[in-house]
Amino acid sequence: MNARILVVAGTGTDIGKTVAVAAFAATARAAGLRVGVCKPAQTGVTGGAGGDLDTVVGLVGDLPTREPIRYPDPLAPETAALRAGMPFLSMDAVRAAVDELAADCDLVIVEGAGGILVRLAPDLTIVDVAQALDAPIVVVTDPGLGTLNHTELTVRELRRADVAVAGLVIGSWPAEPDLAMECNRADLERLTGVPIIAVVPAGAGSRTPADFQRSAPGWVSAAGVVGPDEMRCPPVKNRLPV
Repeated sequence: MNARILVVAGTGTDIGKTVAVAAFAATARAAGLRVGVCKPAQTGVTGGAGGDLDTVVGLVGDLPTREPIRYPDPLAPETAALRAGMPFLSMDAVRAAVDELAADCDLVIVEGAGGILVRLAPDLTIVDVAQALDAPIVVVTDPGLGTLNHTELTVRELRRADVAVAGLVIGSWPAEPDLAMECNRADLERLTGVPIIAVVPAGAGSRTPADFQRSAPGWVSAAGVVGPDEMRCPPVKNRLPV
């Protein structure tokens, strides 16, 4: 069985990656796809406390998820592991989690942590994950001042690493954007050469599940990401043993 893999990363932290993941999942489900979501490393939670995957499930509804490891401190995963005296995340663990989801899904979405060079482990970033999975990355960015620099640097590094950039997502678009935001929305595509494929409204994560699921395909499909054949990520062979 083949599954499509899409990695969602950001230009930084707290810019709407998790809600963007939920929006992609809801859109894909509306198009008839079976969707799974993997968060390789969750930080800032302990025990059975809710993490980013719980946020996605709360908005989209029940779907298969995998979280290979979690750390208690709200830090970069490598740093959180060192402080907690816990094992580092391994690429083998990420691959196993993705393969488990791919066995029964049409699309697997992998959510990174912070920016693309945040260390998931001493020698592991979300760029390395995308390379190992042969998957494209969607870059979630902020509409405000500073985003042009952050976004262009991110896209340049991904291209330098020969990772396909599937598109940009504005993670939190306000109801009343200021002049800088309006200009940035146009300039982001011009400067990076990457299309904006989704614009998620501010506060989307606070909507009811029904409202979120009904609205999400409009935020994403308006940018051209609709249906199974247009999810902008190439098929990846399932790596589970036969």
